[in-house]
Amino acid sequence: MSDKKKRIFLSPPHMGGKELEYIKGAFESNYIAPLGPQVDAFEQEFSEITGIPYALALSSGTAAMHLAMRLVGIEPGDEIFASTLTFIGSVTPALYMGAAPVFIDSDRKSWNMDISLLADELKLSDKRGKLPKAVIPTDIFGQCADYDEIQRICDRYEIPVIVDAAESLGATYKGRGAGSSGKAGVFSFNGNKIITTSGGGMLASDNPEFIEEARYLSQQARDPVPYYQHSRIGYNYRMSNILAAVGRGQLGVLNDRVKRKREIFNDYYNVLNDIPGIEFMPEAGYGTASRWLSVILITPDVFGMNADGLCQLLEEENIESRPVWKPMHMQPVFKNNDSGNSIESRREKYQMRAVGGSVAEDLFKRGLCLPSGTQMATADMERIISTILRAVE
Repeated sequence: MSDKKKRIFLSPPHMGGKELEYIKGAFESNYIAPLGPQVDAFEQEFSEITGIPYALALSSGTAAMHLAMRLVGIEPGDEIFASTLTFIGSVTPALYMGAAPVFIDSDRKSWNMDISLLADELKLSDKRGKLPKAVIPTDIFGQCADYDEIQRICDRYEIPVIVDAAESLGATYKGRGAGSSGKAGVFSFNGNKIITTSGGGMLASDNPEFIEEARYLSQQARDPVPYYQHSRIGYNYRMSNILAAVGRGQLGVLNDRVKRKREIFNDYYNVLNDIPGIEFMPEAGYGTASRWLSVILITPDVFGMNADGLCQLLEEENIESRPVWKPMHMQPVFKNNDSGNSIESRREKYQMRAVGGSVAEDLFKRGLCLPSGTQMATADMERIISTILRAVE
């Protein structure tokens, strides 16, 4: 690897220009600690952009998921149904609460939760007399799940849906914004997301009571009296005024970021799609993906190299790439072992299990996320593509 070759990152932050202006306003107002005018404005502007009427800015997407799970009444011994192809933060809050996730496989057309498997498993669960307390589909790599179909199936059993939209801000589903379905949508502003506050998340819903209850719990569940009194257990989950200022600047360029992400995907597609052994993540017909990450599948016998080999070749050129999410049902923490920790000790009692799994396993085995940073120059793209073409040779 040449020392002169700069690092090309997978999806680095990209500031829009107004962030410093908003941060300066936060400093001038002396609202440095959590909460303040920037948080209020960030929530309002987020609602306006997404079309989801009520929003709550929080310290992380995982915190937002935890609050949503608590508000739908998840308790020890319960089950939740979740996408197996996801980031672990989508399901760990269930474990915090003593519940167990049931992992649902992906489908081929969208890589999101397989609706037929969901419907079949809910039918079986109903016969067993143990329905899940929530269904949590993940919008994978910037593509919305089939919200209406998932909601229709869950409505039969009066099961709430919590949409994990951490990766899909800026995507659309039948003309609606990502996360605009179910009981609530959960969003992430981690450093590699399409917009970032360096860390942070948002819980959004069309139900004002739901958001107000989450707001109360996120601020240590302090009772509305002049002194510090707590009748319930809450959390320290609110976003800081400084990070909200960054978020406001980022929201202003969201549409530009989505446009650029889709351009990057098209650049890859136009050159690589006809190469034998390479496939691209499909776009479901019901919406427009944000293409947060451009993802390919490699068939080694045809391409001549597997995904790990191509990842290593790119790394030799100082280019960051990443495998597709390792499915949750394959994670060591959810497999039987003798570690003796609290999650393991609950496993037998709560019967964690997977429904299907072969599709997600194949996506993990053959999938590779390519650099998708919105500041990538033409020379960066040419360098990435030339390295992949060299692998073909």
